[in-house]
Amino acid sequence: MRHNLLNDTVIILCGLLICWSPSVHAFPFITKEAEMVKLPPARSDGHLSIESVLSLRRSVRSYSQQPLSLNDLSQLLWAGQGISSPDNLRTAPSAGALYPLELYLVAGLTTNLSPGVYRYSPEQHALILIKKSDQRRALSAAALHQESIAEAPACFVITGVYRRTAKKYGERARRYVQLEAGHASENILLQAAALKLGTVVVGAFYDDEVQRVLDLPEDHEPLLVIPVGFPR
Repeated sequence: MRHNLLNDTVIILCGLLICWSPSVHAFPFITKEAEMVKLPPARSDGHLSIESVLSLRRSVRSYSQQPLSLNDLSQLLWAGQGISSPDNLRTAPSAGALYPLELYLVAGLTTNLSPGVYRYSPEQHALILIKKSDQRRALSAAALHQESIAEAPACFVITGVYRRTAKKYGERARRYVQLEAGHASENILLQAAALKLGTVVVGAFYDDEVQRVLDLPEDHEPLLVIPVGFPR
């Protein structure tokens, strides 16, 4: 009896270790092939007032083929979800500071960055490679073939993980997460205007197709696509 009890205990402990170990299945972004790109530090001051940037912001759907710099991408990513305080609070407000948003970059024409799909890590201010190769045309097809997505040098995709907010706010989580996507997207739009870049918010797309193109986990629901580039 004692021998069987010991065996059962070992089996249970092993099962727990398997369930909680940082495996690819538990944490889909941790892989042997994962590559991290450290981003240049973001600036916290600029030459334009907030009033000037608000007056400059317009929706732009046609872009030149001038590549985006890693400095500009760094600034845009930080504006959307970057850490802006010593206590790890971010640039966009979040209900309960639970931060359910994930920010992805679909890179095409970018300097010092290979084409591919990346996830932004606010804690490290870095990009984590998710998928190699230029996926802008595939993302455009998932968004009803909108040419602005295929033409822009890069696109941002904001996704929401509802369970992070639901654990505190229950059914209200869906509204809060969608509001946060609006906060983050406006930050990106205003930062782009300050950098003299063009952007537009795209909400028309097939969610499951965007998930497939970006290799997203099932609980990362696409909310917005934001192409960005120099206006044509």
